[in-house]
Amino acid sequence: MIQPSWYSQPYPPEGASAAEGIRNQLGRPELDLLTILVRESAQNSWDARPIGSSVPIDYGIDLWTVGAGHAESWRRMLLNGAPGGAERFPLRDTLKQGAIRVLAVSDRGTRGLGGPTRADAAVGPDRDFVNFIRNIGEPRDTPLGGGTYGFGKGIFFLLSRPGTVLVHSRCRTEQGAETRLIGCTLYKSYTGAEPGGSRRYTGRHWWGDTSGEVVEPLVGAEAEAVAHRLGLKPFGPDETGTTIVIVDPDLDGLTPVEAASYLADSLAWHLWPKMISVDGDPQAMRFAVTCDGIPQPVPDPRQTRPLNLFVAAYENMVGAGGSRLECKSPKRHLGRLGLVKRVLPPLEPTRASRLMDIEDLVHHVCLMRPAELVVTYRRGPKPPSENQGYAGVFRADVSMDDVYAKAEPPTHDAWHPQSLSYPESTFVKTTFTRIDEALDGLLSLNGIVRPGASSVALGAASSHFSGLVGGAWGIGGATDYGKPGSTTVPPRRRKPETEPSPLPAGGSSSTVASGDPRPGAPVVGGPATSPRRRPRVEYIGEPYYENRDADSLLVQEFRLPVPGRQRVRIDLAVVLPGTGVRETDPPVGASMPTLIGWQDHEERIHETEDCVVEGGNGVWRALVRPAADTMTEIAVRVEAVTDL
Repeated sequence: MIQPSWYSQPYPPEGASAAEGIRNQLGRPELDLLTILVRESAQNSWDARPIGSSVPIDYGIDLWTVGAGHAESWRRMLLNGAPGGAERFPLRDTLKQGAIRVLAVSDRGTRGLGGPTRADAAVGPDRDFVNFIRNIGEPRDTPLGGGTYGFGKGIFFLLSRPGTVLVHSRCRTEQGAETRLIGCTLYKSYTGAEPGGSRRYTGRHWWGDTSGEVVEPLVGAEAEAVAHRLGLKPFGPDETGTTIVIVDPDLDGLTPVEAASYLADSLAWHLWPKMISVDGDPQAMRFAVTCDGIPQPVPDPRQTRPLNLFVAAYENMVGAGGSRLECKSPKRHLGRLGLVKRVLPPLEPTRASRLMDIEDLVHHVCLMRPAELVVTYRRGPKPPSENQGYAGVFRADVSMDDVYAKAEPPTHDAWHPQSLSYPESTFVKTTFTRIDEALDGLLSLNGIVRPGASSVALGAASSHFSGLVGGAWGIGGATDYGKPGSTTVPPRRRKPETEPSPLPAGGSSSTVASGDPRPGAPVVGGPATSPRRRPRVEYIGEPYYENRDADSLLVQEFRLPVPGRQRVRIDLAVVLPGTGVRETDPPVGASMPTLIGWQDHEERIHETEDCVVEGGNGVWRALVRPAADTMTEIAVRVEAVTDL
């Protein structure tokens, strides 16, 4: 059996790239290393999918500590033939420590690292192995792929403290499926003492079969046997793919569990387009994260705020609601844009969202190329309301993919038009201009503002305007609800057609009516009781937001303290700030708030315009979908119901 050993690359007479130069090719990215790992490795996996396949790719990240049963094999096998001196080969110290921590990134359902194993023999189109293991800076050979020049693979070495990874892959060859295993270290160049004098080394090292003139990977049964001794997960009989094991990963000060959670969150933020199913098509990739064998849930973008807003913008973009962005001079179709705007409760930012510059409010457009891998979230104008947000998705046209790819840095996380020459720079600049124009229209009610209203675009939940209209409440705080049971009468705004009684504080009204409840109104509660006092609404706390499916609903809790059967209904309007004008018909270009239903203390929802309730201490909730770009005014009305 072959005993794998290390080979250190000396500088050849014609020169070579030093390890430091290769490690620095990512530049000084704004993203942290764990995030870059997610982005770059997922792009590699996507680009390695079989041509024409519609089967989802399985992508996983696993963190674990090498167990006692495998640790000795790691130390004995991976130190065989290792260069001397920890300063030039720090893996020595890593393996001598008590615990060996590793992070593995794997994909299944991909091609694996196939093709020739020697760079000088890789003259055909299949060069996956040499492009990852041997060569640096190869131009992309995957049409509409996520990567460009392969510099991103350096992240695996940067994330490893000793700069060492193991590459375990299974690919198809002319002889059938073949398993390959090789180790690589990329650290820093050095000068070594040799019997014939000193010699310079590039700092690149490979671990594998050193019996020939070039170090080769272990293959077939030998690769599988060594992988088993190291505790690496084997491939299934028909599986192809690649696992890259990062030795002693730098977790940026996080515990392994915290790092796994962060990686799972980062997957959702950067790979959500690959997680969703649209028009019945299966999701493109399936994702999993584990820490010491325990699964770490990956957020579902359709159920996670505010990613669900970007999913809605994506569906708008690919559907009839999307718009084409055009450059007029030179004339060129740039891509498609989808925008959505919603009332949103304040966000709870995560470490991953903060890295994308998304904290308490989302006002961003997600940029992507046809590969549908997130490039970045481009910040747009901030809405004037703290509870209104919008999201957009721009996807470049297939014909423009090369232009946007050339505008990206090695980390693929931005588009820099200044790095291009004319006319390509104009295309990218015009893309940003067209997006900004669309956002201006989105935030200005399509450019239509009702006469007499403020010209400022209003959100549906601005606390600046709460309490603007007496006797009702806006969607913010600071509204005076009065004391429970108060009968103080505020100034009258208008006389209700069916409620002649003065309007009490809190927005309730009272009338005594006779006769049976109107058809279709449900009766909830105990037996009918004739109230001795006029009914009233007692609000419980301030209104708050609650997510229900894709909606953000406004919720107001209340009770009817006076016993007896009572009918409640909702009075909805919008208020134009600065004038106090109350509108019951929507202004041009605006929507109206909508009652979703009444929720009782057993959490049943009654989807009727009015509801007959038995008064008492039970807590009810009015569920309302607010109107965007307005301040929504809501009043709960109540009237007694008596039997004949």
